[in-house]
Amino acid sequence: MDASGLPGRRELPIHRPLMTSPAAAEPILKTSHLLGIEGLSVEEITGLLDLAERYVALNRGASKKIDLLKGRTLINLFFESSTRTQSSFELAGKRLSADVMNMSVKSSSVSKGETLVDTATTLNAMRPDMLVVRHQDSGAAELLSHKLDCCVVNAGDGSHEHPTQALLDALTIRRRRGGFEGLIVAICGDVLHSRVARSNIHLLLMMGARVRLVAPRTLLPADADRFGVEIFHDMEKGLAGVDIVMMLRLQLERMSGAFIPSTREYFRFYGLDHQKLKVAKPGALVMHPGPMNRGVEIDSAVADDIEISVIQEQVEMGVATRMAVLDALSRGLATEGRPARVARKGEGAP
Repeated sequence: MDASGLPGRRELPIHRPLMTSPAAAEPILKTSHLLGIEGLSVEEITGLLDLAERYVALNRGASKKIDLLKGRTLINLFFESSTRTQSSFELAGKRLSADVMNMSVKSSSVSKGETLVDTATTLNAMRPDMLVVRHQDSGAAELLSHKLDCCVVNAGDGSHEHPTQALLDALTIRRRRGGFEGLIVAICGDVLHSRVARSNIHLLLMMGARVRLVAPRTLLPADADRFGVEIFHDMEKGLAGVDIVMMLRLQLERMSGAFIPSTREYFRFYGLDHQKLKVAKPGALVMHPGPMNRGVEIDSAVADDIEISVIQEQVEMGVATRMAVLDALSRGLATEGRPARVARKGEGAP
């Protein structure tokens, strides 16, 4: 408990020093890529979170750089605009001493009609060690993983998954609450278009939390009742007794048609403010993957309330989590830079 009597942040111990050579470190992931949370095991997720904890400590120190990926090349390929995720991956790569290249898709051959496969072939000829990709189409990251001889990290593909966001959210929750078992997490807002929601649902359920989806019917997937979650269309009922409130951005750019009457009406019924939060558990944490639409899905007074909002902490955890992911994937890189081929679900033996 902190001075206010509310549950405080739980600082987990650092079990062992950070490795400077991936060859000397134990493997964490069973695959050569991170394409989604679905398919990962509890042990893999726990291993990534434990590793990220050590990078939190590193990032808070005076010297924030180690030579783990010295000589390795990381390419950030973003087909959609991003500030937080791309800069977070860039910083993560540089703090691990990788050579980082950010590709501007708008000025690349893609804007001139080049296909994704052609882009993959071109990138493969540059012999990168890791590729971080964000794409507007679901499945793009997996396609690239079949075409490139390097590790591929999915930084968000369409409305499918955003695995590193779910991992950093999990790290934030675990540091504050110590674990996931028995926690009630409400994911509120535009679930239909949200890859963040899908990844978080997979992870939280796997780790023992209860998940509620709170949204108007128009912003829920048609098969939401098959996700293993509780569904609410009323904000007050959905937030009653929850430990974590995870707000989602209203993704107007993905909407074709009228999903809501207006942003003003949306905020009235589904925007998070202190009044709606009163029914949650005392000290319930508020999260948001960003960027926030203030006054649409969340009130500024809530977003900036340091007693309950962990939104800025999520940003900090993002760098540490992505360092952990790059570290974990690097452990499967062979000396010539090509990842050890591991059969994925549905594939035959290599």
